[in-house]
Amino acid sequence: MELRNLGKTGIKVSIVGLGCNNFGWKADLEGSRSIIDAALANGINFLDTSDSYGPSEDFIGEVLGARRKDIVLATKFGSPLDEEGKKKGASRAYIAQAVESSLKRLKTDWIDLYQLHFPDPETPIEETLRALDDLVRQGKVRAIGCSNLTGAMLREAMTVAADNGLTPFATTQNEYNLLFRGMEAELGDLIVEHGLGVLPYFPLANGVLTGKYKPGQPAPAGARLADAPAFFDPYKDPAKWELAARLEMFAVERGHSLIELAFSWLAAQPGVASIIAGASRPEQAAQNAGAAGWKLSATELAEIDRMTAAA
Repeated sequence: MELRNLGKTGIKVSIVGLGCNNFGWKADLEGSRSIIDAALANGINFLDTSDSYGPSEDFIGEVLGARRKDIVLATKFGSPLDEEGKKKGASRAYIAQAVESSLKRLKTDWIDLYQLHFPDPETPIEETLRALDDLVRQGKVRAIGCSNLTGAMLREAMTVAADNGLTPFATTQNEYNLLFRGMEAELGDLIVEHGLGVLPYFPLANGVLTGKYKPGQPAPAGARLADAPAFFDPYKDPAKWELAARLEMFAVERGHSLIELAFSWLAAQPGVASIIAGASRPEQAAQNAGAAGWKLSATELAEIDRMTAAA
């Protein structure tokens, strides 16, 4: 498994990471254990979760044990509301409470990458960054990152950190795949300017880039788009399905699968440190771990760019 730098942190992460959002949803404790075991056995060293993913942090803490020292562990805070509808956000007070709760659930003394999950319009970014900087100085957190910020929000955050001598965001986590490339225009310049590590989520476009969904047919039982129909909304455009079919043909003609194309293309994009891929079964974790090894040529990348220019 290829290891890459996590932005400018000096931390090395596997090019494919394990997204742990299915833990407690599609996988119980023992199912989560088997998924983590498969991921680690296939070279994945980077696990990404959130304090908003139900019992995911608890499951990870229960499963890792002595293996914790060999894992780069990332979690997130700052979902707008908790399960009871109470505000969470990114205030200093909430961060102080959230990090202690995550450390306890994860059964660890430190978090390798602590990420702001969503922007909090009610909290000044300087307050958030000062609270996170304190955690880094205390040794509770090694690096900080963000998720789902707009370009303007991220630029402000990087400027505030620089102007005040605070720890800057080292990574950005956003939806990014062959069917949704909007992140490039929104954040591309900032990623290059600041050497940010990119952590794409939904690399398979909620399963559309697996080839298991077919236009005009219901999603297979157990698939994300069957269990959570709201995820389907961005994919109702027939052009997305037509593009997925063309991409699958492109891959098959070259002896590869659509999944391999989706992962390997992301691996070839500027700044990508680790591709966050969820799994509901150990076989999926193993398959994902081996999916980023196709070294696309410059000609192939140019052809893919032409095919996906409107994405």
